[in-house]
Amino acid sequence: MTFASKRLAVLLAAAAFACGGDRGGSEKPAGTDAERTGVRIVMVSHGQTSDPFWSIVANGAGDAARELGVRLEYQSPTGFDMVRMSQLIDAAVASRPSALAISVPDPDALGPSIKAAVAAGIPALSVNSGDQAWERLGFLGHIGQTEYESGKAAGERLAGGGAKRVLCVNHEVGNVSLDTRCRGLADGLEPSGGTMEVLGVSLSDPEDAAQRIRGALARDGATDGVLTLGPGGAAPALAALRESGKLGKIAVGTFDLTPEVLGAVRDGQLLFAIDQQPYLQGYLAVVLLVKYLDTKAMPGGGQIIRTGPSFVTRENAADVIALAERGIR
Repeated sequence: MTFASKRLAVLLAAAAFACGGDRGGSEKPAGTDAERTGVRIVMVSHGQTSDPFWSIVANGAGDAARELGVRLEYQSPTGFDMVRMSQLIDAAVASRPSALAISVPDPDALGPSIKAAVAAGIPALSVNSGDQAWERLGFLGHIGQTEYESGKAAGERLAGGGAKRVLCVNHEVGNVSLDTRCRGLADGLEPSGGTMEVLGVSLSDPEDAAQRIRGALARDGATDGVLTLGPGGAAPALAALRESGKLGKIAVGTFDLTPEVLGAVRDGQLLFAIDQQPYLQGYLAVVLLVKYLDTKAMPGGGQIIRTGPSFVTRENAADVIALAERGIR
């Protein structure tokens, strides 16, 4: 078990303890359900609950809120809109919640609103995106995967699968986390002589995204690898490869999970899927904020709590599929 895995195991044990573990005595623990009836946590995310990834984040946050007896409000813009997201953060601050959990895909755009929240004395954690900005923005800590290291690990896996020229399919150009994944990918390929090209697509039109990927593959016949940065990009990529007759012939990986992605991994059409364990991102955010309200303590005095990358491959896909059916992977 790695150091990061051991640290996460400790945190999960602490979370289980916080949700009703036996202390070996009869004293009533601080912060019981009855004492938390007025606790309200607002999670402001750039992803909608209709998105298969963010629905899992919301499931984790909702489960933790129910177990701890607090109120959770999940808010997001209708699309990737930093102006609207800033407005949602401002409105949340004005409502004086007990605590905030915020994803930070664009630290510069969201920074003023986040700093206003911190200045108002509202305890806040960054979740999912923001691993490179959480400290300077004043968050108590960050929960998620480190994007550069995850992209680099993906590059190393693709290189191990024989890829030398990889297409990085970015469905949200301007999202700092996704840009960082592509940068990590390039560095992961470099030691083996591999190179990377970024292709921007929009998920609002999956057929257009598939056409752009087909076009990129046709323009450069040497492309022998593809990395998509989310499941929304994986579906058009699989369609493009299928239509181009290249499915199963080049190394392909993706970030995040859907039933289609997991099925493709199981069937050998995808080399891997990177699972950043979104359920834990939502669950731990609520648990740690509630316990901070109870105790004013945060693991490590503030740090990045890594939930990934965890790789799903053909060898373990069946187990993950069973868990995904329960809405927790």
